[in-house]
Amino acid sequence: MRRIMIAGTGSGCGKTTVTCGILSALRQRSIRVSAFKCGPDYIDPMFYREILHAEAHNLDSFFCDENMLRYQLAEGSQGTEIAVLEGAMGFYDGGDGSAYRVSEITSVPVILVVNCRGMKESIGAIIKGFLHYQHPNQIAGFIFNQLPESLIPFVRQLCAECGTAYFGCLPKHPYTLESRHLGLVTANEISDICEKMDALGTLAEQHIEIDRILHHPCNFLPEIQMPCIPKLSSKPVIAVARDKAFCFQYAENIALLEKLGCVIRYFSPLEDSHLPQADGLILCGGYPELYAEKLSQNRTMRRDIQKAIQDKMPTIAECGGFMYLHDTLRSKENEVFEMAGVIRGEVFYTKKLQRFGYISMTSQADNLICRAGETLKAHEFHYWDSTDSGNGFAAEKPDGRSWRCCHISDSMYAGFPHLYFPSDIQTALRFARACAGYGEKDETYTTD
Repeated sequence: MRRIMIAGTGSGCGKTTVTCGILSALRQRSIRVSAFKCGPDYIDPMFYREILHAEAHNLDSFFCDENMLRYQLAEGSQGTEIAVLEGAMGFYDGGDGSAYRVSEITSVPVILVVNCRGMKESIGAIIKGFLHYQHPNQIAGFIFNQLPESLIPFVRQLCAECGTAYFGCLPKHPYTLESRHLGLVTANEISDICEKMDALGTLAEQHIEIDRILHHPCNFLPEIQMPCIPKLSSKPVIAVARDKAFCFQYAENIALLEKLGCVIRYFSPLEDSHLPQADGLILCGGYPELYAEKLSQNRTMRRDIQKAIQDKMPTIAECGGFMYLHDTLRSKENEVFEMAGVIRGEVFYTKKLQRFGYISMTSQADNLICRAGETLKAHEFHYWDSTDSGNGFAAEKPDGRSWRCCHISDSMYAGFPHLYFPSDIQTALRFARACAGYGEKDETYTTD
């Protein structure tokens, strides 16, 4: 399996722009590509999907053991000629979930992106520092972002002196990707996204050594054990929110539910009048705060979701979906909008990240997705908070900080933490079985 990782010296160095340029250049060559993002990132894979017109995936070594991580890489790469992985944050950042850790587990050669703005000789210090900070490492070479053309001979010489490869550069260009508080603006919000990605591909073809990337040697992956995924005897239908307000959903979560036998039915809390007929409900994360007025005005949808949850339809609501279930949402401008009215309380904007990062959560009672005392891995990433975040789980960060979170029952999980089903297949199986059980009660949910 040919594969390469594009990682960076830190957040904001331009690695997503470089990755998108390389993906676009490969697509323009009609090369079959699979794309992966390291870590718990929802937004970057949206750009990969726009470029490749194919599903993109996450690889997360905090959530998954080594075998599962390799399995996901191999499965997601089927039928393609090369897998392109993008790291998260700085290459060495993130502990067990770092791009460095993923590169070691998957034996993938790494190309580091260096933002050269305002530097010359200091570029050499960065190269040497990353090459020697940890041994062994998979660093194969470097791409230099915002590099003036006059410095290309200089950085080529630096790479030769350091015994590493020069994989090209990106000069200054107008195709930058805009950001907001949770990262980049999502791909479906950019009106000229196709034109921008095509232009980045052309730029990458001109300045990045695509042939060298394509033909860089890779080690074989260690033998992979197939995970045991049971199959339900029935096919429960799960309604999954998907629109501009609810767009943070792991492809791997959906794929695992489908392997278990579930049928996925997408719907839009923004645009649809009613919840579709289903046996279960997933309200994923996203940006409900940006569409609060329209969500509030869709009273029939709010009423349907409230009724379904009150009728004990198995429901998972994460982060943005959890926000939507509250009585009200208070905007940055202090406007108050009615939401679904399931969670008693209000969500409100704070000016900083709340409880950001990977966590382990221990359940305080039997519930929809696990039993009392069991521990699940999750992550949080939000600027909003709630007057009642719940107390169904005891959450703990790797540094020892802890708090209570989530509303749980035998039919609901609702809270800010995001779940990743491949980290614990039993979590997905319990939810799927609950949905199947709900469907077998012959109490089919209908709208008025």
